[in-house]
Amino acid sequence: MGPVVLSAYNVASFPEGGGHFWVYMQYVLGLKALGCDVYWLERFFPGRHPERDEPAIATFLERMAAFGMAGRVILQVGPDPRKVPGARVETRGMTAGEADALFARAELLLNFHYAIDPGLLARFRRTALIDIDPGLLQFWISRGQLRVPPHDLYFTTGETVGADAARIPDCGIPWIPIRPPVSLEYWTYAFEDKPGPMTTVSAWDSDSWVVDPETRYENTKRVAFLPFKDLPAHTDQPLELALFLRTNSDARDQHMLERCGWRIRPSRYVTRSPERYQAYIRNSRGEFSCAKPSCMRFQNAWVSDRTLCYLASGKPVVVQDTGPSRVLPNGEGMFRFSTIEQAAAALAAVNADYEHHCRAARALAERHFDARHIATTILERAAR
Repeated sequence: MGPVVLSAYNVASFPEGGGHFWVYMQYVLGLKALGCDVYWLERFFPGRHPERDEPAIATFLERMAAFGMAGRVILQVGPDPRKVPGARVETRGMTAGEADALFARAELLLNFHYAIDPGLLARFRRTALIDIDPGLLQFWISRGQLRVPPHDLYFTTGETVGADAARIPDCGIPWIPIRPPVSLEYWTYAFEDKPGPMTTVSAWDSDSWVVDPETRYENTKRVAFLPFKDLPAHTDQPLELALFLRTNSDARDQHMLERCGWRIRPSRYVTRSPERYQAYIRNSRGEFSCAKPSCMRFQNAWVSDRTLCYLASGKPVVVQDTGPSRVLPNGEGMFRFSTIEQAAAALAAVNADYEHHCRAARALAERHFDARHIATTILERAAR
């Protein structure tokens, strides 16, 4: 197969997001493990603080080089042409001429940028959309809140998208289900039974709402975690949240959670690079996490890309139940809860047979989420 170009979203402009970087890099590593010639395409919109832009771009290019992607990045820097017609766009990482030649010979574009410029999309001979927001993406499309330009293929990481009796409409699109990937070669297993907190990494309050004429609810991790704020009183297991906190309201929530027994750490310090994110997960006892309310409302059987990093590292996970699943277990390396009592019981079960659940966690990642297998599925469907 010829070159594969991956179109990512908002990675270069978010250098503090070590975990966000890994979302897309897992796909790159899976494709590279199969011998694919992989390139990274991204649009960088200059921010309101220009002094941050150049350091952010330099950091991004350094990180890409560390993963063997030097000379394989097309970073298009400039305003959105739909908002600023005729605006100048500068190409970084590769020259504009090199990028043009790559687009002409590329076999496939894997696109994660739902609002990609249709003109750019049309330059590729074959295109595939990757849906990593199952339920929400279909909601936005069905309500006319997002117009996704036509692609040749549509993949979704949602297990129930378009399924019979599912709460997620297919929007008339022939969705192809895939599982989110994790690179088993980069996320290795080494058992170590040492005391420590169950952790997770998350944004807190991004002011995200799901809205249409009949529906309105806040869709943030803040409203997901608050019903479980008293969990530390029900367990001896230390619990720690690495949160991206920005506002005075976030600071008040932090103090409230700490009074309830949670440990709170700022994610912008402990997981601010891909390497530090990886180290944070590997040094955790496991993961405890809640899911955004939309996951429960849509019953999308969602599993986080972050959770897969814990699993592949041999770290048991206790995560909120997002609906019936054909592959997600409850009680072997992964526990799925809906109530505080269920969460406390799951934490006790993990600690009662920790090594067993560590092995089961890694086995789950190997069996269902190996990035090489996910990449194989994508390439095989794209070649039809």
